[in-house]
Amino acid sequence: MVRGTCRLLWLQGWSPLTEVTLADGHRADIMAIGRKGEILIVEIKVSAADLLGDRKWQHYRDYADSFAWAVPPHLADHLAQDRFDPGTCGLLVADRHEAIWVREATHSALAPARRKAVTLAFARCGAERALRGSDPAFDGFASW
Repeated sequence: MVRGTCRLLWLQGWSPLTEVTLADGHRADIMAIGRKGEILIVEIKVSAADLLGDRKWQHYRDYADSFAWAVPPHLADHLAQDRFDPGTCGLLVADRHEAIWVREATHSALAPARRKAVTLAFARCGAERALRGSDPAFDGFASW
């Protein structure tokens, strides 16, 4: 589901990263930055137990302009419940190959200082991953 969701986001002009650790220690399944610097977090859920047991998702809103769920088709109806805030949270139905927007996420702009901090952290995360991927000795040279 992550791959299918990231493919859709990329095609729509987003630059996604997966498993991004936020300043508060929570980890976003997908964080994406748009062409104008807007930030989207997508939480992936694959089972009803995983979805219904999640108590951390509201923390993600402090680090993004928009928040959305990505779920397989059989979970989409659960996300109409008030506890999942369907009025503001987006909804993607996804599998490993593709995704579609069922409900767009509403936009609530981050404060400028938070946007700068989140954008810098996002850029540094992407740069570190690129360096790790191109340098097999990455972990060793950090102690130089």
